[in-house]
Amino acid sequence: MERLQKAIAASGYTSRRKAEDLIRAGRVKVNGEVVSELGFKVKKGDLIEVDNRVLEGENKVYYMFYKPKGCICSLSDEFGRMTVVDFFKDVNERIYPVGRLDYDTTGVLLMSNDGEFANLMMHPSSHLEKVYEVTIDGLITGETLHQLEKGIYLEGVKTLPCKIKVTGKDMEHKTTMLMIKLVEGKNRQVKKMFETVGHKVKRLHRSQVGTVNLKGLRPGEYRIMKPQEVKELKTLALEKKIKNKR
Repeated sequence: MERLQKAIAASGYTSRRKAEDLIRAGRVKVNGEVVSELGFKVKKGDLIEVDNRVLEGENKVYYMFYKPKGCICSLSDEFGRMTVVDFFKDVNERIYPVGRLDYDTTGVLLMSNDGEFANLMMHPSSHLEKVYEVTIDGLITGETLHQLEKGIYLEGVKTLPCKIKVTGKDMEHKTTMLMIKLVEGKNRQVKKMFETVGHKVKRLHRSQVGTVNLKGLRPGEYRIMKPQEVKELKTLALEKKIKNKR
């Protein structure tokens, strides 16, 4: 059994928060009876109606998206900026981004309508490895890299250990190119890490999440994820989650 608002959201009709508003307004029926309490639970086979329209279960879909620059990880934007869902106009399901990338950050972004999958991928204890390609201002020292790898304090909380490799240096323009592997995904974490040690990030690209990468995709393109890829990500995240509880 599950809460009514969760079942409505899982059907793809609307978000859970808006489903709660519909329930409060008396616009939802279960098996022909109006339900207005948020704690009401439904079971498999129950007939759910919103404004007299019968809801049907929605197929779970999973996409790998190559997020380009100049779009935000949201379903809509009050300032009229392009959002990631604008690239999925031919997709019938109501999908949303799994996690976030900044407006000017490019790379791997998972998109789905599976709330449980999204929560598992984004949960702090899942510790899925993410790989980023970074270009920073300045020529970074080995000592600073070692400091970042061990973990530094951001807003009073120490970052988890990570791996960083210098992939190139532009002596003329005084910039450094690096690859960083980390298992956290806090808001603007990579940018904040380098800014804290005095290096502004000029370019940030996420090339891999867990076992999946952007091979074969160009900016703005997406593909349906293979069932095996989804299964591997779930397995990895669950294993990390269980390990971190011990």
